[in-house]
Amino acid sequence: MPTLDEVACTGPWRHRHPGEKALLAFGLLGCAVALPPWPGALVAGTAALALLLGPAGLGARTLLRAARGPLVFVVVGALPLLFSVGGPMLVRLDPGGVGAALALAGRATAGLLCVLLFAATTPLADTLPRLARLGVPPAVVDVAGLVYRLLFLLLDRIAAVRAAQAGRLGFRSFRTAFRSVAGQAGAVFVSAFDRARRMEQGLALRGDPGSLRVQLPPQRLSRRFLAATGVLLAAVVTLSLVLA
Repeated sequence: MPTLDEVACTGPWRHRHPGEKALLAFGLLGCAVALPPWPGALVAGTAALALLLGPAGLGARTLLRAARGPLVFVVVGALPLLFSVGGPMLVRLDPGGVGAALALAGRATAGLLCVLLFAATTPLADTLPRLARLGVPPAVVDVAGLVYRLLFLLLDRIAAVRAAQAGRLGFRSFRTAFRSVAGQAGAVFVSAFDRARRMEQGLALRGDPGSLRVQLPPQRLSRRFLAATGVLLAAVVTLSLVLA
C-alpha cells in the first residue's frame, strides 16, 4: 500500500498551490472545531470525506489504512467519558457521558479527516520550503526536512531486512517470526544511528551553508479553486447552523 506522501505526489491535486489546499483543509478543520459537534462536525467531516474519496483521488483502502491508527486514540480518549468514579460503586457507567463521548469522537474524527485531506494532497517537500516564508525559523525547517528524509531511508531499510528474513523462511512460525522481528528491530536501530551520524558528518563538511534551499516549481493560486472553497465553507457553516 502506498504512503500518504506517495499518494500526494501522484494525486490529481499534486500541482495545485499548497495554499489552496491548506485553505480548504484547515478551513474545514476550523468548522469542525468551532461549530457545534452536531451537526457541525458531521457536516465538515462528511465534506472532507467526500473530497478525499472524490476529487482528491484517495482510495478507500488507503484512507482506512491511514486513519485506523489515529482512530484507535480517538476511541481510547472517548471511552473514559462513559464512566464516572465515586458513589457506592467505585466505577460505574454514566448515562450522561454518552453525549460527551459521541461529541468528542465526532469532532476528533472530523478533524482527522480534514488533516488527512491536506496530508494526502500536499507532499511535505512542497510544504517545508514555504514554511520559512511564513516566518518559521530556517533551522526548524531544515531539521524537519532531514527527519523526513531519514524516515524514508529507515522504511527502505525495514523493507529490505524484512524481505531478507522472509527469503530465509523467518516467518514460518510464531517463534521464528518473533525472533525475526526482534532482529529486525535491532538492525534498524543500529542503521538509524549510523545513517544519522553520516548525515551529521555530511552537513558538518558543508561548512554551515545556512538553509538547505531547494528550487520550487512555479505555482499560482487558482481563483476558481479559492472561490469554490469559500462557497463550500459557507455552505458547511450555513447548513450546520440551520440543522442545529
